Amino acid sequence: MTATSEKSTLNGAPARAELRAPRVVAPHGRRRPLFVVAGIVMVVLGALAAVWLVSSSGHRVDVVVMAADVPYGAPITAEDLATTAVAVDPAVETVPADDARELVGKVAAAFLAKGTLLARTDVTSAGVVGPGQVLVPLPLPVERVPAGGLTAGEAVLVVDAPPQGADPVEGTPKSFAATVARVGAPDINGLVVADVVAAAEDGPALATRAATGRFALVVLPAQGSM
Repeated sequence: MTATSEKSTLNGAPARAELRAPRVVAPHGRRRPLFVVAGIVMVVLGALAAVWLVSSSGHRVDVVVMAADVPYGAPITAEDLATTAVAVDPAVETVPADDARELVGKVAAAFLAKGTLLARTDVTSAGVVGPGQVLVPLPLPVERVPAGGLTAGEAVLVVDAPPQGADPVEGTPKSFAATVARVGAPDINGLVVADVVAAAEDGPALATRAATGRFALVVLPAQGSM
């Protein structure tokens, strides 16, 4: 772009002069090769991660899943099992679908909820009473049954209790660890019999408390819950 201005010469005649805008030279940018290389590496890594995710999500295997709720200590039937295709981490223990028949007839080692993936450690062929254990039936009057009831597989403490109406015994009462194996239906008086599995050495003491009724139950939290 140019501009024209007039000015007088020595003899008074006008003269024209062109005024030109100064040229602006763009500054030369500094190249930073490290940033360029880092950007390329990030793009490549992102592409590789995307490819890995797509391939891993598409790799599915057929495994055994629970088709029904099975309580602790109950035998597993073919109707309790189903198969499904899932993509799981190799660290997650599962049972291949081809091995489903091997699980039929075994006993649930924990409460198995419908829809959960089954692991071999969830079942046992030894039954609820293992080596070094005994099963003791505990009669529970209605006032000693938890309001939420008892469930097979729950861990409990059988705690010494004084006779009804008596003062508590001084000191820490003796207690015995046990696991609920089965819970019977209440009779006409509301009495419930709960079969518990305990250490063999605790069997006689638990049987004595079951006969006298001088005990109370403490339901322990499930493993891993706080």
